[in-house]
Amino acid sequence: VQLQASGGGLVQAGGSLRLSCAASGRTLGPYSMGWFRQVPGKERQFVAAIRWSGRDTYYADSVKGRFTISGDNAKKTVDLQMNSLKPEDTAVYHCVGSAMRLITSSVPIARYYDYWGQGTQVTVSS
Repeated sequence: VQLQASGGGLVQAGGSLRLSCAASGRTLGPYSMGWFRQVPGKERQFVAAIRWSGRDTYYADSVKGRFTISGDNAKKTVDLQMNSLKPEDTAVYHCVGSAMRLITSSVPIARYYDYWGQGTQVTVSS
């Protein structure tokens, strides 16, 4: 499975950006898709995910109420609408997908995701 992300860029604090990701290359899966972000020198951080089986959505506490994940299971696409952006949201955002169905406790854990996109930079200026 290949993940191709688009969107990102530079925005002022309080602004909005939208990230999109499309999966290709395999007819089955991914069973969950989402986004992680990483700042140089820090661990990858879970942002949001959607689990296709029940269309459940999950968010990191730091983005709840500001970010919205949505997607199309048939098309294997996922979007992340980011509103009220803060300078601390600055990072490289990676689209991810899992080859297996994930239980709820596994959703925010990076090692359970088998597919990673190339990353797109989001920079929020103060």
